[in-house]
Amino acid sequence: MASVLSNRNLAIATAALLAVVLVAVVRGASQFPGLPLLVQIHLASMIIIMAITVPMLLGPKGTARHRLLGRIWAALMLGNALLTLCFNAGSRQLGGVFVGDFSPIHAISLFVAISVPQAVLKARRHDRAGHEGNIRGLVIGSLLIAGLFTLPFGRTLGEWLMGR
Repeated sequence: MASVLSNRNLAIATAALLAVVLVAVVRGASQFPGLPLLVQIHLASMIIIMAITVPMLLGPKGTARHRLLGRIWAALMLGNALLTLCFNAGSRQLGGVFVGDFSPIHAISLFVAISVPQAVLKARRHDRAGHEGNIRGLVIGSLLIAGLFTLPFGRTLGEWLMGR
């Protein structure tokens, strides 16, 4: 199982999802300005997060470059987790958990909001195994699984990808 979920394979999966998202964004570029600003920020920052994830998983760990990219990645992930709490489930309107519209996607946001600081703390304590476990959980759960769920069920990226 470890070889299936190796950093290399997670990087490949992230790069593949990024490619699909970029195709969808290109196909839906004319509709992008019509999205709420917070959704635009979320989408743009998630693209950056996925682009940063690939070299971080494949490159050497503990270097100045890795730490710098890690700080950017963590800030964007945490910011996105908090931002998505403003999203209503199943709609493009804003309001989210602050108006009582809690959904499974908001649970992922809370998972990220807890896991990112834990990952940073573990890195600062030089707990490599703990840090890597947190990061792998974040990549699998909040990038890959959550990212795949942005494509079906009439979601914006799925509509753009299918040319609707």
